[in-house]
Amino acid sequence: MTEPRTDEQQADPWAEIRPYHDDEVAEVLARLAHDPELLDALTRFRLPRLSRFMPRLSQTLASIVIRREVRDVTSVRDFQQRIAGYMERMIRTTTDDFRVDGLEALDHDTAYLFIGNHRDISLDPAFVNYALYLAGRDTVRIAIGDNLLKKPYVTDLMRLNKSFIVPRSARGKRAMLAAYHNLSAYIHHSILADNHSIWMAQREGRAKDGIDRTDPAIIKMMTMSRRSRDRDLPVGEAIRELRLVPVSISYEYDPCDVQKARELHAVHACGNYEKGEFEDIMSIVAGITGHKGRVHLRFGSPLPADFDSADEVAAEIDRQVLEGYHLFPSHYLALETLGDAPELLDLSEVTDADRATFQARLQQVPAELREWWLAQYANPVRNRAGRVGD
Repeated sequence: MTEPRTDEQQADPWAEIRPYHDDEVAEVLARLAHDPELLDALTRFRLPRLSRFMPRLSQTLASIVIRREVRDVTSVRDFQQRIAGYMERMIRTTTDDFRVDGLEALDHDTAYLFIGNHRDISLDPAFVNYALYLAGRDTVRIAIGDNLLKKPYVTDLMRLNKSFIVPRSARGKRAMLAAYHNLSAYIHHSILADNHSIWMAQREGRAKDGIDRTDPAIIKMMTMSRRSRDRDLPVGEAIRELRLVPVSISYEYDPCDVQKARELHAVHACGNYEKGEFEDIMSIVAGITGHKGRVHLRFGSPLPADFDSADEVAAEIDRQVLEGYHLFPSHYLALETLGDAPELLDLSEVTDADRATFQARLQQVPAELREWWLAQYANPVRNRAGRVGD
């Protein structure tokens, strides 16, 4: 039996999953400035020697730095303005080029549900946000799985950055259905009532093998709350209301490619892969700090209403994502190195510098992981040509 909702839950039914509001920012920042786990993580990363020999002093210094950095931050927008500066620095130091296509065809003042392929835990939506920021548009609310929020300070930081929580750890079918219904209602409220765009990945987890494919279960979840109110509403109409826009992001090089290859190899060899306690956080840091070469972001077209099933919607998202995915020299060079599907090769834009960079990265990959590493880059070429099996 479901427990009755409290007055507070009725007034704010998404309080546990939504991004923070402006009137919550000051309290959250004060909490973060004194969070011992965050301070320890920061000092271990930025001041490793001092944190080892003088941990209290290093944490005190970190707390002072945090309070100084956020002293004028009083809203979510202020917080994201600070992030924009770090994003600009990251793009300047870790990418060779960042290009955006398709955004100009979308209405400036309309909220959209952006569904993107997923390669990097934090950077995929960050690049979407940066593109919107450069175009003078409002940033998105970002869907993030609760499996990534193992530390309270991580949850605080994500929700300050307009993330909302996707439940993946609810126990029991009934609890999971209730959680997804609430999430679906929040998505509809954000798009239709708040006129605030959302970014979601096309499936749970990153595409570690380079194969971008939409999970129809994501589509069913999106339309769950709307269709529960109107059981005769076609799937296509529910999708049209949400103004769903596929988004493709392409990285010339993935800073986490070796770690992904190691995971794929372990699953193949042993049947499973056990993540370390802080592995997701380490992947986030590696993605931000690692060299990415060129990055291309493509916004597709809003989906119309002419779909009869979640599978058809997923197929259209896949079509637009693959069509918008930019194939870099690294993708073709990986396919060439593997020696299969030569008819798919296009080396017309591959320079000697491209080949040298690719070979230098490949030489750093352990021999037992190279096949998995190469497949990550070759599979987008195969996938576009319909040469990747189910």
